[in-house]
Amino acid sequence: MMIKKQFLILGAATSLLLSSCGIYHKYKPATDVPENLYGEEVQPSEDTLSLGDWDWRRLFTDTPLVELIERGLEQNTDYQAAQLRIKEAEATLLSSKLAYLPSFALSPQGAVSSFDHHKAMQTYSLPVTASWEVDIFGRLRNAKRQAQALYAQSLDYRQAVRSQLIAGIANTYYTLLMLDAQLDITLQTEASWREMVASSRALMEAGQANEAAVAQMEGTLCAVSASVLELKEQINQVENSLSLLLAETPHGIERGKLADQKMPRQLSTGIPVRMLSRRPDVRMAERKLEQAFYATAQARSAFYPSIVLSGSAGWTNSAGGAIVNPAKFLASAVGSLTQPLFAQGKLTGQLKIAKAQQEEAALGFRQTLLNTGVEVNEALVQYQTAREKSRLYEQEVKALQKAYQSTSLLMIYGTTTYLEVLTARQSLFSAQLTQVANRFTEIQGVINLYQALGGGREE
Repeated sequence: MMIKKQFLILGAATSLLLSSCGIYHKYKPATDVPENLYGEEVQPSEDTLSLGDWDWRRLFTDTPLVELIERGLEQNTDYQAAQLRIKEAEATLLSSKLAYLPSFALSPQGAVSSFDHHKAMQTYSLPVTASWEVDIFGRLRNAKRQAQALYAQSLDYRQAVRSQLIAGIANTYYTLLMLDAQLDITLQTEASWREMVASSRALMEAGQANEAAVAQMEGTLCAVSASVLELKEQINQVENSLSLLLAETPHGIERGKLADQKMPRQLSTGIPVRMLSRRPDVRMAERKLEQAFYATAQARSAFYPSIVLSGSAGWTNSAGGAIVNPAKFLASAVGSLTQPLFAQGKLTGQLKIAKAQQEEAALGFRQTLLNTGVEVNEALVQYQTAREKSRLYEQEVKALQKAYQSTSLLMIYGTTTYLEVLTARQSLFSAQLTQVANRFTEIQGVINLYQALGGGREE
């Protein structure tokens, strides 16, 4: 009865000790985000769904782009490496789970001995040894939870690579469409300038234009022709970049037209707290904090005893001092407890390091949240600004087209100079290129917002 009471007292004291030291506490995931995460000027929608919840096929509907993204997800080497990283984490997690089981080993031994020229005696033993650590103080449990967090982080890493790959392919694809549109404008401008140069040369021969006007127009034509070559070079470089994303050798890319692209008009950011579960890099930062939490718990558990049960069983022909040929069964069991007493400050130092790393991970998690808020803010403002500017650029191009047509007619009838026509044509050319670039900026804003909201998740 007295022994039973002692066990009860010991058990209660152990439970109180474990609850006070915190080595069995479970990590509590974050449930809130900084106020005004997306900025004061960006009002989050009340709808819990956002652009980031869309499947990428719903956002990108251009058939050539869909095919490119599918090829990228299948062939991209970074994405494949991320999948291998998951297998590594799975192996680590399996190892931590198997640590709860006892370990077995076969340790056969044999010896031959002879004393004073007597007949040699042979002895042998065939024991199977077993060892099992009793995880009373949570060392193995915290190691398993840390491995679980590492495995979850590897899944988040793959998602981050996936999201970045989809956005990267889309951005590169639309860059090609922008360069194609600018090349078309430049080629049309080049053809127009050739006609103007030919007309000016004819007027000069008729005595209605001077040589300076013709030379000025020829110089402008050379500059436009050089722009054509530069744009073709840029297109080749972007095609090569896209080929690398697809893990393919350099080749031409089949694509559509920038003018045919359609993007959603209303973009919802959802509620900021959803960022905790949707953004892969935010989840990765929290997994890192979770790992640091359990690493600190492991460092605390190192101060407590480790209890190991071990034993062996097998056959031997050597029992005590008597040597007998028939095999005899032999079994033994041992329980050991190891309590650290003095480790030259190593355990204390490791605990301090773990605590500092946990605080560092907490700061990193908060900074990652702030970074995501900035990315959402900038992408949304980029899209909204480009949308507002598109109407102004459209009006500007129309006005400059009228100005160019008017000055061209006035020059024919001799009421204006070649310089005014040259200025009007250059202004129109510049405005058309800017209009195309702004359309790309608008599309890029949608892509960046999609990625910033954690879009591209695997269904």
